[in-house]
Amino acid sequence: MYLNCHSFHSLRYGTIPLTDLVEQAHLCGIKAMALTDINTVTGIYDFVKLCEKYQIKPLVGIEFRTENDLLYIGLAKNQNGIAEMNRTITQHNFGTAPLLPQAPNFKDVFVIYPLENCPNVLNENEFIGIRPEELPKLYNPKWKFLIPKMVVLQPVTFRNKKEYNLHKILRAIEKNVIGSKLTEADYCKTTEVMIPLEDLMRKFEDYQQIINNTERIIAECNFEYDFNTPKNKKFYTKDRKSDMKLLTKLAYEGLIWRYGENNAVAKARVEKELKVITELEFSGYFLITWDIVQYSMSQGFLHIGRGSGANSIIAYCLRITDICPVELDLYFERFLNLNRKSPPDFDIDWSWQERDTILNYIFNKYGAEHVAFCGTNVEFKYRSIFREVGKVFGLPKEELDALAKNPMSKHSTNAVVQQVQKYGLMLEKYPNQRSMHSCGIIISEEPITNFSALEMPPKGFPIVQFDMHVAESIGFEKFDILSQRGIGHIDDTVKLVRKNQNIEVDIRDTSISKDEAKCNAFLSQGRTIGCFYIESPAMRGLLRRLKCDNYKVLVAASSIIRPGVAQSGMMKEYIFRHNHPDKFEYFHDVFKEQLGETYGIMVYQEDVIKIALHYAGVPASDGDILRRAMSGKGRSKEALQKVKDNFFACCAQKGHPVELSQEIYRQIESFAGYSFCKAHSASYAVESYQSLYLKVHYPIEFMTAVINNFGGFYRTEVYIHEAKMSGAKIHNPCVNRSEFQTTVSGIHIYLGFQHLKSLESKTALLIAKNREEFGLFQSIEEFIQRIPIGIETIQILILIGAFRFTGKAKSELLVTARMILMNFKPQNRNWLLLQEPLKEYKMPILPRSVFEDAFDEIELLSFSVSVTPFNLLQTSYRGDVMSKDLLQYHKKTVKMLAYLISRKHVPTKKGDMFFGTWIDVEGNFFDTAHFADCLQKYPFQGGGCYLLLGQVEVDYHFPTLTISKMAKMPFIADPRYASTEEKRFETQRQIKEDVSMTQRKPYPQEHEINLPRYKMNR
Repeated sequence: MYLNCHSFHSLRYGTIPLTDLVEQAHLCGIKAMALTDINTVTGIYDFVKLCEKYQIKPLVGIEFRTENDLLYIGLAKNQNGIAEMNRTITQHNFGTAPLLPQAPNFKDVFVIYPLENCPNVLNENEFIGIRPEELPKLYNPKWKFLIPKMVVLQPVTFRNKKEYNLHKILRAIEKNVIGSKLTEADYCKTTEVMIPLEDLMRKFEDYQQIINNTERIIAECNFEYDFNTPKNKKFYTKDRKSDMKLLTKLAYEGLIWRYGENNAVAKARVEKELKVITELEFSGYFLITWDIVQYSMSQGFLHIGRGSGANSIIAYCLRITDICPVELDLYFERFLNLNRKSPPDFDIDWSWQERDTILNYIFNKYGAEHVAFCGTNVEFKYRSIFREVGKVFGLPKEELDALAKNPMSKHSTNAVVQQVQKYGLMLEKYPNQRSMHSCGIIISEEPITNFSALEMPPKGFPIVQFDMHVAESIGFEKFDILSQRGIGHIDDTVKLVRKNQNIEVDIRDTSISKDEAKCNAFLSQGRTIGCFYIESPAMRGLLRRLKCDNYKVLVAASSIIRPGVAQSGMMKEYIFRHNHPDKFEYFHDVFKEQLGETYGIMVYQEDVIKIALHYAGVPASDGDILRRAMSGKGRSKEALQKVKDNFFACCAQKGHPVELSQEIYRQIESFAGYSFCKAHSASYAVESYQSLYLKVHYPIEFMTAVINNFGGFYRTEVYIHEAKMSGAKIHNPCVNRSEFQTTVSGIHIYLGFQHLKSLESKTALLIAKNREEFGLFQSIEEFIQRIPIGIETIQILILIGAFRFTGKAKSELLVTARMILMNFKPQNRNWLLLQEPLKEYKMPILPRSVFEDAFDEIELLSFSVSVTPFNLLQTSYRGDVMSKDLLQYHKKTVKMLAYLISRKHVPTKKGDMFFGTWIDVEGNFFDTAHFADCLQKYPFQGGGCYLLLGQVEVDYHFPTLTISKMAKMPFIADPRYASTEEKRFETQRQIKEDVSMTQRKPYPQEHEINLPRYKMNR
């Protein structure tokens, strides 16, 4: 009898989570119910599964609304019915067809109109929904004769009074008004709750025909969905046989290209994988991915295939990835095996500048009706919850800011705030809006509207109304088409080297970069600023601790740096064993044979498979089940217990002692949930090497590319500093040399206009375009004639030195610009100014200090170019010790002067601490540790230079200064404001620092890792 139930997927309307909705129906004795969320099918597939669990017949549909007006409810008779409704909602979402008060001529949908929107004529599949409280109206002849077309309508939106209030709050958030401004038309009726079926039937006991109509709809609605059959595009060619023929041909061609004619090991691996791909019918997926990659290469784009797909030699031969699984002993079973029912998953990265071209190709090649992005539910977040709910209660902006920024323990305790907290906490994990998955694309065999309505976000690519997890559960596997700034660094560097030095670098040829001697030297010294994945302070410190100087160690480092692996304690143990290979024993011979490369430590997800296979004798495919079960990927406790029992049974068959098997299982269990895929690490390592190769051999072009792509670990200032250290000459923006982005000519780098904080991008682009059309600017007067510009904008350009080519002082240029623009009218630009020569005035000579330029730069760029921050200090002291000498001062107290680059928050059991990254006056980096007790007395005070006192601790070749005292050093007074005392020290407060916060549990100490370094006594 419940034909109109809302879950919280009725965004900013429904209040009941889907699971709770079905559980409540079960408790109320309901045997059939319909999910009809507003203009969406987001929850229908999970709903069907939940109903199956409770033996409830699921009906699925949509409640059609415009604004807040209920038009009608549609219930699908079958899957075709859902497709019909999806197409209607899609047309509405795309703006091609509005939702009309009367339903389209659906063929497989029952339509239920509310009493207030009842059409004059009803089709056979159309009915009127009558609420219990509306039954007295049936005494009116107007409605009485329509009883044969009526059904029970008991909407469900909330569960109790508290949720009814929450519903009103959601409606106010949706309408962006305070709660008192809502009208009755804005929210649902107080009766929209689920009551026991018996009570509902009792209300309609005098209207058996209405009950019969309702039961008829329930009986005729039979939405059945096959969750087990793949829904992706089936074939790349005309059929599966042709697909396998093409895939086999491409695989063997790639085999010869990658390995030569006579590599028996690689050939056997290709044959093995082809057999599995054939049996699982995944050839089409491989070929579609290959097709996308082929198009990319034809356009000259750089792509990087990563993820578990790199475990496949077929992917390597098809050039989807550049990771050799034979070289790294990668198990194909980690990617694809006969026990894995879901399709494989390739992750492919492109430059953020080229990704849209790839997306357009996919949508055009495979058809707009068959391609869409996965959706994602954006939940209410902590900050937004209290801000949004606080608005509903009418709190002023200052209080909203305090609620959003501070933890609840610091909130005010007044009654209104308590209400905000009460309802805000209810909204945690509630969906707030639907958005586009960052990279996941579905390519469907059938039109996608057979499964979901589509939405069109501003980005311009359609999205389905469910997320990637639902997509996988209903038979779709997404293609991950990612964008990445790191590839932009590499791609742009290659182009800059070609333009600047006329050298062609084939960076796709990984043999030139991987394990190259000079790159390895930089790697071991942590000289990796700007390089993908290996530039953060933590990663540079790890590289130095390991003296990492080869590909395989870098692959391991790329894995153990991950928070999960470090959390398990494996990172600390790996560093110890790498540096002390004679101070541990392999726990068992299998660990030496299979994990010798990583000193018997499970560093990768594949290691779980190896131990299960070679120690216990469990097949590799079952080992992958063990890994997935332990990592919580869609496996129940029962499934985990099953694989655990199988593990010990296999161990017993091999004759292993029970105690030994238990300890090995404990190690697997402690690690598996945190582990990282080796193929991921290898992909990252290859890209890191590509970045590093360019940094080592073409540092100026590389740093220019990093500056232009943004998105690195550090702010632009740090990359400009690194470019200087590489021998570049840095120039401020110039109207005759600079483009919107930063450019390079020889060793000269000209900062782009985009770095000027207050300069509009359209003006910046116009300057470059005008110069290209009409030539260089000869004077500031001519510049004003040619470029529409106001006095504030021209002042920005003058102060940054963009007219230094004129040889005139900034003060003279400012006076000239003001005199020209004072009485200037835009309509005269193209006539009078070009006709009449401008008067020349003799300007007074106003002396200007280099420090004035530096403060101009800080104000306009956030950092100084003409001098270093050290030049701006009041003191001439530069510290007793330089970064390059720290290794000589182990356990000694030193005093250093340094400029703050970044700091990272780290939780410990003794309180929060920070790691700092600095440069000394010679421009070299070093790191500091600041413990909680020290921070209380000597906290960070923003960006700038500090005097540091601390003890040097050398940890496996890596020195860190543990701070005992520090003080921020004052800059000189800003000479531009000599007569304005309050502004003399204001500009220096704009000096930035990079701060990263960490939300995780403290890492374990060495004694807590509990990983034996010696064999068990047996």
